[in-house]
Amino acid sequence: MKLIMAIVQDKDSNRLANEFIDANIRATKLSSTGGFLKAGNSTFIIGIEDERVEEALALIKETCQSRSQYVTTPVTLDISLDGQVPYPVEVEVGGATVFVMPVEGFHQY
Repeated sequence: MKLIMAIVQDKDSNRLANEFIDANIRATKLSSTGGFLKAGNSTFIIGIEDERVEEALALIKETCQSRSQYVTTPVTLDISLDGQVPYPVEVEVGGATVFVMPVEGFHQY
């Protein structure tokens, strides 16, 4: 048995949750925040049999594609930097960060 923790962008989370339901993969979804953009994420926690790990990873990969997005740079409050105006920057967002860990024990009560 393995434990999968997948951190995905909120924009992809509902679609991924539906894919897990269709594939009969039980997942717990937690709201999380972090990363470079401090944007909303969802963390899926999945306990899964070893032989189904690749199936779950394929669903995550297909559903959570990375894409480009423009964001505005933060305004600096440092007065010594005259003329600093926020400007849009293209960054890559989306995709998924996935951890697969061995499970020593599993109990369901």
